[in-house]
Amino acid sequence: MSLRRLAPPDVQPASFAFNSDNAKWAEATIAKYPAGRQASAVIPLLWRGQEQEGWVTHPMIESIARMLGMPFIRVLEVATFYTMFNLEPVGDHLVQVCTTTPCWLRGSDAVVEACKKHIHPHQKTVSADGKLSWMEVECLGACANAPMLQIGSDYYEDLTGPATEQMIADLRAGKPVKPGPINGRRSSEPEGGALTLTEKSLYDGSIVGKHKPVPPPPPPESKKPGAA
Repeated sequence: MSLRRLAPPDVQPASFAFNSDNAKWAEATIAKYPAGRQASAVIPLLWRGQEQEGWVTHPMIESIARMLGMPFIRVLEVATFYTMFNLEPVGDHLVQVCTTTPCWLRGSDAVVEACKKHIHPHQKTVSADGKLSWMEVECLGACANAPMLQIGSDYYEDLTGPATEQMIADLRAGKPVKPGPINGRRSSEPEGGALTLTEKSLYDGSIVGKHKPVPPPPPPESKKPGAA
């Protein structure tokens, strides 16, 4: 069992507060729940706090506990239970590499090696310039496009080691990186394009009404009682 703890005190910020837009959002989110049930907003508030700061801090947990009228330990339990919450500082870009079986079979080791080489030899460690960090994660749900990784809310698919190295270099240089398959295929279609259901008449409306349904055969005649 993995043990998840908050980052040590020496890396914790002195305080936390939602910015003005997020504070309004938090107030509206809490108001969605009936009186006495405000604790139900704990995951949305932690998630929004992480989006703002990059990771979940000790002062953030204290602040959200006060907002929701919850004991600190209850919010801490949520933050440490769900692995979607980062409990230590991350880079400006957190690279989450899927290494579950489909991605591993398709070459995720090369993606991991690119991260070790160009970000940091150890996962969950911020690069020297503060721009990147990386970590291994379990299935991200794009198995047909393996190997893949996630940065923020975007997926990057059909990766190779060199392609990952170029992506890291572009992120470090502030260049845009296009999400999706990097080999030119659309979504999760077969490489080289669709191989089935390619007839244009299936989609242009030209066959509408041309094919009439075949009527079912008449029911068999039932024999009268006593008939031979």
